[in-house]
Amino acid sequence: MFTSDALLITDDKEELFQNVLTQVAEQFSRAFKINELKTEVTNRLAMLEKRVELEGMKVVEIEKCRNDIKKLREEMASRNNSNFLEDNKKLTPCRDVMSYPKYHLSRETVEALRLPTFDAWQWEPNEMLTCLEHMYHDLGLVKDFNINPITLKRWLLCIHDNYRINPFHNFRHCFCVTQMMYSMICLCSLQEKFTQVDVLILMTAAVCHDLDHPGYNNTYQVNARTELAVRYNDISPLENHHCAVAFQIFSQPDCNIFSHFDPEAFKQIRQGTITLILATDMARHGEILDSFKQKVDNFHYTDEEHVTCLKMVLIKCCDISNEVRPMEVAEPWVDCLLEEYFMQSDREKTEGLPVAPFMDREKVTKPTAQIGFIKFVLIPMFETVMKLFPQIEEAMVQPLRESRDRYEELKQIDDAMNEVQKKKSENLTMGSKKK
Repeated sequence: MFTSDALLITDDKEELFQNVLTQVAEQFSRAFKINELKTEVTNRLAMLEKRVELEGMKVVEIEKCRNDIKKLREEMASRNNSNFLEDNKKLTPCRDVMSYPKYHLSRETVEALRLPTFDAWQWEPNEMLTCLEHMYHDLGLVKDFNINPITLKRWLLCIHDNYRINPFHNFRHCFCVTQMMYSMICLCSLQEKFTQVDVLILMTAAVCHDLDHPGYNNTYQVNARTELAVRYNDISPLENHHCAVAFQIFSQPDCNIFSHFDPEAFKQIRQGTITLILATDMARHGEILDSFKQKVDNFHYTDEEHVTCLKMVLIKCCDISNEVRPMEVAEPWVDCLLEEYFMQSDREKTEGLPVAPFMDREKVTKPTAQIGFIKFVLIPMFETVMKLFPQIEEAMVQPLRESRDRYEELKQIDDAMNEVQKKKSENLTMGSKKK
């Protein structure tokens, strides 16, 4: 009897335990029910994981797949969170100004910041933030427009957080473009020719010009029919996105350095900033430079159209100004840009999209990438600006000419080595045939 009762009790406990397990399993299943979106992401994830395991894949492709897998895992995790925000909605900085280290800039640094030779590779992000902050103070923008210094710090932190970790289009690039704008304002005495509002627009557009850049250019966006291309009807999708993110940030009171402007003045700032960021689309390069060439010989600072065109050319100069800097500063940027190009072309090949020859790792070299760009884009644009500001010849145009000459010499060396290698191969072929 005792044994029978014990068995009954044990059976009851086991049944109760099974019921509890069943209920937990059902609740767990309901809590993590896979919707259509998650299924799609999971399938993509599985496909990518298989690709990584395939034998013979290039190292760069494997790394790219791993990165994609990581992004997809993060996407799955974030979509299970009811408080999910899109990547481009990081509208408040991850840390507040209380945790923002305070740096004292030496007199040597303050003077170096005004020069095109400044070496941004020597500085950490927090130090670059301090340098940007200094520029706004030094130009009198904080005082003249009653910008709250704490809001300026918080805005710059948020700007930093909304640049992605790309090989080229990252926060350091943002800093370099803004520092070059600052150096041009100083070198060309632009504050004597422009209004302070113009200077504020120039600096702010430079800071914001590549916000949330995904590392794949407009051609990829359009050919791949990405969300950005669809949203902006294939018209400068990236530049439109940079503008949108910039003003999403400004819409947050804690990050709005324009809070003391009246609506009409803010409208002017907004329109001016958008105009300059959209001008950085290289597809518009010829159009903008031709327009400036028509005005430069009879330029009037009282003509609003002339001034707007000049500001567009100035931000274009700063955006692609790396070769103005000393060789040891400029050359690493070429490597970064090529790395980003190769990432895109590898992806385009995988997705069956057209590949630009200057982005193809099998066709481009550093000299071939740079010579044409310096000769036909950089030098003509800077020489045109030089007509208005002769003082940039020594500081900016001459370094460009020297960079062109150096890359042409490197190309001659490459061509000679390739010719030697070709002859060796031909001799080996002839030798094997004789045998």
